[in-house]
Amino acid sequence: MVIPEKDIYEFLQSQNQPVIIYGTGNGADKIIAEFERRNIDIGGIAASDDFVRGQSFHGMEVKKISEFELSFGKLVIIIAFGTCLPDVMERIFRLSQQHTVLAADVPVYGSNIWCREFYEENRCDIEKAYSLFADDQSRFVYDSIIRFKLTGKMEYLRQCYSGKKEVFTELLPLCSEESYLDLGAYRGDTIDELLSYTNGKYKKITALEPDRKTFAKLKKHTEGMKNIRLFRMGIWSEDRDLSFSDSLGRGSSFSENGGDTLAVTKIDTLFAVQETTYIKMDVEGCERQAIIGGINTLRRDKPKLNIAVYHRSEDIFSIPLQIHSVEPSYKLYLRQHPYIPAWDLNLYAIS
Repeated sequence: MVIPEKDIYEFLQSQNQPVIIYGTGNGADKIIAEFERRNIDIGGIAASDDFVRGQSFHGMEVKKISEFELSFGKLVIIIAFGTCLPDVMERIFRLSQQHTVLAADVPVYGSNIWCREFYEENRCDIEKAYSLFADDQSRFVYDSIIRFKLTGKMEYLRQCYSGKKEVFTELLPLCSEESYLDLGAYRGDTIDELLSYTNGKYKKITALEPDRKTFAKLKKHTEGMKNIRLFRMGIWSEDRDLSFSDSLGRGSSFSENGGDTLAVTKIDTLFAVQETTYIKMDVEGCERQAIIGGINTLRRDKPKLNIAVYHRSEDIFSIPLQIHSVEPSYKLYLRQHPYIPAWDLNLYAIS
């Protein structure tokens, strides 16, 4: 793997076009904080036409892209929100034909930022993880996504998109006898995903969702299903109570201190006396803790694994290394499903 000549911050510090932040959410907050730390000037804040109401963000008036085009002509646009909506993604790609459009990669959780320094500090682990992947496509995705994270260039991201059909029919084929553990079950969308590939059949389903309102929707969505157990709990490396914030809906998360508490449990506790054949983990930055709490189950049952590796900057390399250290017999695959930025990046493993 060869690092690009400039990371996104080095590029922005070396050019003279106005830098426009496109988005006004939590991601934009993090990007602006990093720009301020690196003394990168911001030319303005933009939002989609439907969201511009004369509001301000970080003391700057939110404007339409077209307004900035009239004022400045060519722009450097930094995408500061996430989307998997095809029409929104296509709008962004069309913008990149007229302007320099980049996506600054900031983590959903944690403080590590992808940049040259972060790459150099973790180069050894990054290269070790690259060597673990089982096919050329995984290595291509891995290399492309790291280049995207470093440079923000959309072409690196777009070139490695793939759908999920290949995963569940070829890499991790699902069958009617799955004992499925859904960690971060949300409203039941990934239960539906399982059923769509097994003709609605399964052996058992265990689903955890910590958010109160979302859990209620999950219960309603799965009402009448047999051999299913639902828990309003989180997953962790041990059985205990943890501080929990459910103010973010799908982005609700656990921490070691502060706020209300909620019970968390281990995979090894849930499956102490029964087998699991397939585990999905999308647990808002707690994936590595979940793996620690499931070491015995992973080694005993060797279930198929579907793990989100985009919540923390280090996840793309640290989680493959962790899975390999727990059970070296796993074959590891990496796939990037259509999303801007590199969310819905998943590690798939089968023994």
